[in-house]
Amino acid sequence: MSHPAPAAHSPAYERFAALPKAHLHVHLEAAMRAETMREWCAEDGVEVPPLVEFPDFTRFLDAYGLLISLLRTPERLGRLLDEVVADAAAQGVVALEFASIPDKSAAFDTAEDALAFILPAVAEAGRRHGVWTGAIVSIDRGAARAHALEAARLAARFADRGVVAVGLVADERGNPVAGAAEAFAIARDAGLGVVPHAGELAGPEEVRSALQLGVDRIQHGVRAAEDPRLVEQLAASGVCLDVCPSSNVVLGVYPTLGDHPLPALLDAGVRCSIGADDPLLFGVDVVDEYVLARERMGIPEARLAACARSSIDSSFAPADLKRDALARVDAWETGAADPAG
Repeated sequence: MSHPAPAAHSPAYERFAALPKAHLHVHLEAAMRAETMREWCAEDGVEVPPLVEFPDFTRFLDAYGLLISLLRTPERLGRLLDEVVADAAAQGVVALEFASIPDKSAAFDTAEDALAFILPAVAEAGRRHGVWTGAIVSIDRGAARAHALEAARLAARFADRGVVAVGLVADERGNPVAGAAEAFAIARDAGLGVVPHAGELAGPEEVRSALQLGVDRIQHGVRAAEDPRLVEQLAASGVCLDVCPSSNVVLGVYPTLGDHPLPALLDAGVRCSIGADDPLLFGVDVVDEYVLARERMGIPEARLAACARSSIDSSFAPADLKRDALARVDAWETGAADPAG
């Protein structure tokens, strides 16, 4: 089930666009602008993929695959990077950690060539638009062990050039997070963070396994709410969940935003950031998610400011950027009335 995004220029949207935040859960290809996608589909003579409504996870992955195929030239990839960073700046994002699987690049023959292009290009876009950027190299959990190890080694080779972490993506069911332990160890040895998807399509046992692996953050993690003891453990650990409510509703994890456990997780003291996951495919940007959390989920503005603080504090951004952004969150919180009442 889907829901309409908030109006982009409503008072609530403008209010939350002004809130400094880190966007920690966003996949590069699916942050493409809709008009850019339509332009490239027309140029390539391919049908525009379905957006927002997906009958199952497989159809969602099919749509994502088409977006990857559109990025078939370095010029298109460079344009995507600039537009994604420009959009992040307009949404009040001070630190953007974007995920991709470099060995699936349609523009380059090797994953190494893809990263060698992406990292300086996105850093330059970040300087131009005033957004710090960090790349997350994603491991496809459904691929062979060799892919996981090579992805981690690739990330390690670029650890001083803009890669900040490794992630773990795709369908959890039958592909547990523990299977990536060896790859995570390689990343850790290189000084990188570990930020796997867990507790989305699979249950709380995957969140528990991720915690046992000593991860830095968990992308999604919302199914932890099904186990009160695990929620207590999460709260005590301080590990941040990078939560994407609209994604969870569109993909059928929860029937509506009113059923989503983000308010309960925050009430229990679990640190959460708010992200858009795949903005093009799910029809929301990160500001929309804050507005929906306020208006449809009833989360108080002060608690959403705390989510922004958690996002900044849990990012891999430089310490001085974090200090400045956190001070700006304080100023935002005390500087204007809550338009949602």
